[in-house]
Parts: sequence; C-alpha cells; structure tokens
Amino acid sequence: MSVADYGLGPATWQSGDGRSALYQGDALELMAKIRPESVDCIWTDPPYFLSNDGATNVGGRRVSVNKGSWDVSKGIAEDHAFNLRWLEACWRALRPAGTIWVTGTLHVYLSVGMAMRQLGFRILNDIIWEKPNPPPNLGARCFTHSTEVLLWATKAPRGSRQRYTFNYTEMKAENGGKQMKSVWRFPAAGPAEKRMGRHPTQKPVALIDRCIRASTNPGDVVLDPFAGTAATGVAALMNGRRFLGIERDPSYVDTGIRRLSALPLKLPVASPTGNV
Repeated sequence: MSVADYGLGPATWQSGDGRSALYQGDALELMAKIRPESVDCIWTDPPYFLSNDGATNVGGRRVSVNKGSWDVSKGIAEDHAFNLRWLEACWRALRPAGTIWVTGTLHVYLSVGMAMRQLGFRILNDIIWEKPNPPPNLGARCFTHSTEVLLWATKAPRGSRQRYTFNYTEMKAENGGKQMKSVWRFPAAGPAEKRMGRHPTQKPVALIDRCIRASTNPGDVVLDPFAGTAATGVAALMNGRRFLGIERDPSYVDTGIRRLSALPLKLPVASPTGNV
C-alpha cells in the first residue's frame, strides 16, 4: 500500500516509489484524517516549551533560546492538555500492538509520561540519551544539561495477545552480546546532517535509527507528526521502512524534502560513541 492511501489527502511531497510522504499542515488536523490503527510506530520530537527569553550556548556564542511561537509555554494546564490531544491522535493512528517514541527534557517529558498513562499507553522504557559534548551551562547555577529522555510505550496491555515488536537479538548483538542498557551515548546532529538546512531541535539520525531498528520490521509504517526536517524519515527509509511525516513550517518541509530526495546518496549516519 502506498503511503498516499492512509487518508491524509494529497501530500506536499511523495517519493516516486510511494514509500514516503511529507505533509505540510497542523498535526492535529491532519492526524484526525489518518486511517485508524494503520501505523506501526510513531517516533516524534514534540515542542519542549523551552522558549522563555533566556539564553543558551551555540558554538561558543551566547544566543537566544527562543525557537518560535510553537515552543512557548502556555502554562502547565494548557501544555498538558496539548500533549493529551496529540497523544490521543497517536493512539488512534497506531495499530493495537503499535509503539511510540517521544523525546523530551525535564520541561515536557513528565507531562508526556502522565498523558500516556491517562490514555492507556504502557510505558516500556525511559531511554536516557547522553550527549558527550553538551554546551556549557551559562548561568553556572546548576549542573550542565547533557541528557534527554525518550519514552517508549505501546498500546498493547500487559498480558494481552497483542505483541509489540522488540528486536532484542539485534540490539544484544549490537551491544557486544550483552543486553543493551537504557542509557545511550550519541553525539548531537553534526554539520553533515545539517548541510541541506537545519532545525533548532534537530535530532541525530543515529539515535532515531536505533529506535526504529529496535521496534519495527522492514515494511512497517513509521509516522512523525512533528517531523521538522524529516530526520525520522531518513532513518526509516534507510532501514527499509515506510514513512509519513507532518510538519507545519514550510521551510522545514522544504529541507525535509531535500533530505529525503537525497537518500540514494546514502546520507552519513553518525556512529554512537558507546553505551553506558
């Protein structure tokens, strides 16, 4: 089945083989159209609500932390209500044994985790992504922020007939024959991944690559409702999966199209620096 058959309407861009498509628009509006229980896995990087007029360090320069109106907090209650709405849309889209990966920092992952539990998701793991070379803390009033959290959850209840995918043997082999732990060390997305355009919260393809290989099989459909510059799509397609991406910002959609269109060139995937 072509990704065009999932009910989202005409794609902004679609690959010639029908295995991937990007849609420009609002995630909640478009996900209301998607065929129920049609997606195998969701990997997404939602707003963290970090834009608070503060400053951060980028390449040794002090720059504004503001990323856009989409990243501005509207208060605890409204932020949580937003997380409930988009996660409910994800629940509807996922197959009964589907899984979802959501990234976050302390600003958002507690709300996301609670929303998951309220909706009936079963949280399988909280993966800690450690960055080996994080930017220094400019305020010098707390420890340097060097990690993000990925919550991995499934619709399948404990003890049900529905069996979510976990490619345990592959992950164990990748970790030298030992069970892979839940702390992963990867560098942030580097210049090679940003040469066609960048996103202020861009995630490294290698991080997404591991998640997709662990929790999906070739041919599965991976959805990202906050697709940014389509790093999820790059990882999905390089591993023989299909991809649906939704992004509201036209400039990021354009970058995502360039990245996906360049896949025959085999964009480099950074190697992890190790497992902790």
